Amino acid sequence: MRKVKPVRKLGRTAAHRKATLSNLSTQLLVYKRIETTEAKAKETRRVVEKIITKARKGTVHAQREIFKDIRDKQAIRMLFEEIVAKVGTRQGGYTRVIKLAPRFGDAAKMAVIELVDFQEAPSTSQGTGKQDRAKRVKGSKKTAETAVVSAE
Repeated sequence: MRKVKPVRKLGRTAAHRKATLSNLSTQLLVYKRIETTEAKAKETRRVVEKIITKARKGTVHAQREIFKDIRDKQAIRMLFEEIVAKVGTRQGGYTRVIKLAPRFGDAAKMAVIELVDFQEAPSTSQGTGKQDRAKRVKGSKKTAETAVVSAE
């Protein structure tokens, strides 16, 4: 009986899919947090979890095995120096996928994938200093009107 393998094909050939997941994994290890589509994030999670588990061994053989998937020396250096040091005691679950609002252009489901132990503290300031256009336009009209009234 034929069994279906549980893999997302992402609309790509096998080689293109492998390259895409390798690139996403590299970027995740370097930047600790990336924004991508939900399906790609979930597939990247599968790849990165296995890579980090191999890296926890810390052997030369593990480095060579990982270098087959991730062909970036900087990413591998960060993996073995920073990431493994932080997740050394963790029993798995090194990544987190957070769903976002759909993308504006094509309404694709978006998500953020991040390394769990590298979560940045949220900022305490509520406002970003930016106003939406409607508020700016209303505010500028009022200030212009009050300037005219005060000049008279």
